[in-house]
Amino acid sequence: MDKKLVIIPTYNEKENIEAIINAVLNLPIEFHVLVIDDGSPDGTAAIVKRVMEGTGKERLFIVERQGKQGLGTAYIAGFKWAIEHEYDYIFEMDADFSHNPKDLLKLYDAIANTDADVAIGSRYLTGVNVVNWPMGRVLMSYFASKYVRFVLGFKVYDTTAGFVGYRRHVLETIELDKIRFKGYAFQIEMKFTAAKIGFNIKEVPIIFVNRQQGTSKMSGGIFSEALLGVIKLKISSWFRHYPTK
Repeated sequence: MDKKLVIIPTYNEKENIEAIINAVLNLPIEFHVLVIDDGSPDGTAAIVKRVMEGTGKERLFIVERQGKQGLGTAYIAGFKWAIEHEYDYIFEMDADFSHNPKDLLKLYDAIANTDADVAIGSRYLTGVNVVNWPMGRVLMSYFASKYVRFVLGFKVYDTTAGFVGYRRHVLETIELDKIRFKGYAFQIEMKFTAAKIGFNIKEVPIIFVNRQQGTSKMSGGIFSEALLGVIKLKISSWFRHYPTK
């Protein structure tokens, strides 16, 4: 049986973490969960460990890091852990239920049963499927993705999506230590790098729901990194030799 891992980065997610873990573990097919916690002062890690001792035995794991080190480095740590533990399919997902855990089944189906190497839970493939975001944030995110598509010249509608599934071979091939960005530009860089190598990327429409509990980690600085980062990413791609898949 293939092994499937969901990586969930956390910082102060005590309101959501137990519920999101249980939602993933209770799906009709078996997923494991790896929480990457960046020293949450609210006790998120302690909650994860309590669940590990109960219903999460053998399917729930945690990596604890000191301080906030960035979304990108959390996922890189998770990817390396997944490769080391020989998972076949690896997924990124937020802790706050903005991604419906049931949609993991769609992403898994796309990379396990079609020719897709990367599956993206896309907010913008079929219009704008975002619930409870302020209109300004919806427009900022939507047009940012269009801007990224224009600058980088690749056909992904939701370039900043954080709900993504990978075949292990993709993560083994991408030179993870060369991924430079730490914020939301990390999501762009991973997709662009996969496309440049020649992996097949498929978008799967989802409905994104703004968090109901906890505090958003989005900031102007993170967004600016994404906008400016794509120009640097495009220029560096002219000189970089990408690995072959």
